[in-house]
Amino acid sequence: MLAQTFSAAALGVEAQPVEVEVDVVAGQPKEFLVGLPDAAVKEALQRIRAALLNAGFTWPFNRRITFNLAPADMKKEGPVYDLPMALGLLAATEQMPAERIGNYVIAGELALDGRLRRVKGALLFALLARKLGKQGVLVPPENAEEAAVVSDIEVFAPRTLAEAVGFLAGNAKLAPVRVDVQALFERPALETALDLADVKGQEHAKRALTVAAAGGHNLLMIGPPGSSKSMLAKRLAGILPPFTLEEALETTKVWSVAGALRPHEALKVQRPFREPHHTLSYAALVGGGIEPVPGEISLAHNGVIFLDELPEFDRKAVESLRQPLEDRVITISRVAGSAQFPASIMLVAAMNPCPCGHFGDPKKKCKCNEFQIQRYMSRISGPLLDRIDLHVEVPHVPYEDLSAREGRLNSATVRALVVQAREQQRKRLGGSGTHSNAQMNERQVRDFCTSDAEGTQLLKNAVDALGFSARSYGRILKVARTIADLEGIETITAEHISEAIQYRGLDRKRT
Repeated sequence: MLAQTFSAAALGVEAQPVEVEVDVVAGQPKEFLVGLPDAAVKEALQRIRAALLNAGFTWPFNRRITFNLAPADMKKEGPVYDLPMALGLLAATEQMPAERIGNYVIAGELALDGRLRRVKGALLFALLARKLGKQGVLVPPENAEEAAVVSDIEVFAPRTLAEAVGFLAGNAKLAPVRVDVQALFERPALETALDLADVKGQEHAKRALTVAAAGGHNLLMIGPPGSSKSMLAKRLAGILPPFTLEEALETTKVWSVAGALRPHEALKVQRPFREPHHTLSYAALVGGGIEPVPGEISLAHNGVIFLDELPEFDRKAVESLRQPLEDRVITISRVAGSAQFPASIMLVAAMNPCPCGHFGDPKKKCKCNEFQIQRYMSRISGPLLDRIDLHVEVPHVPYEDLSAREGRLNSATVRALVVQAREQQRKRLGGSGTHSNAQMNERQVRDFCTSDAEGTQLLKNAVDALGFSARSYGRILKVARTIADLEGIETITAEHISEAIQYRGLDRKRT
């Protein structure tokens, strides 16, 4: 007898439907599994057999069993097909009715005793079920909240294979899992959130941090050890604007397919802040593997990736940032296939001015010679620096600032300014798909970054004198637009242009 169930495969951050066909006929007792399965899918046969027997069902030992995962030319990976294959086998051997089995997209790993274990990509499967017009999804309990953020479908979370069979047979009731998405966004931020007021002094760097957050700009901080570069970077997440539902879903899809969500975590409601160590590999940063999976860049989608000690990172890994910083997507190609992951990130990096860290420090003598300094700085290429909008020097903090009770600005005050500036950008950019000034294309820069006559002349003089590249010129205009937005001014003035030019410190030093 033939039975059919439905499951899904995650390709990038989208799910593709997979039909699980099970055919049980008389013949030489043997099991066949076809449809480009990987090792984890092939091992499913042993898990399914043990789970069925331990759950009180029978295995057709005297039959020829064929499992087909269609489409046959698409690679299938992971234990996600355990549950749909087991249900299909039970329907094909008439141990359960098959009438309702086609109403759901089904996914789940089976333990040997029949319990269901979590899988990757449950959110993607729920979105696919809605797209296909299915009634809902069947997923393990640890994936239920994640899938339930999708509206207009029902999410059921049986704990065991027996519960799934009883539900589909109509012999047992399962309550659909519900999630109040609005309540997730209304939860207060953690009281342990880092605050800008903790950072003493560094008002210039805090201003740059505010501009970066208001426009979604990339930021590089250069200063000696102990000058609060890392403290400043770690407080950026607290001044970014809150997630929209669309952004939260986009980010959660990446975390879901990477298997990075915590059990029972429904949605990423706070912008991610990723802080990889400088020893990480190229594949860990970009993503990869035999089957493409997202890396740190994509896990920071709609949030921040902080690279401390930037010159210490692998050169190939750092240079890989150039394409996603420009295109806001990253494509990973492998022999087994290719995948595209979103990568709309804010890059925040920190570095010393030289190997010893004290070049230009008036109080500590630098031990590096000119060749060592040049070699150290050359680890960061010009094309990558061009893509970083703000270059900020972070000097040592004087005693007067260190002894102050607290900083002048707190995160709540700065975040209010950032949210106000982002709202102006949202109104200006409309439904173009561009969410911040940093994401504007050339045409939008031309339309929305107009300066008064004095500002235009100032920028012309700066380009002629300092030799800014075309990309640097565009980024100066974008930063100036953000500075004007922070002041609630529509026309960019010479003061805004002047401040934006000051944030191109490394460009000026290379001339």
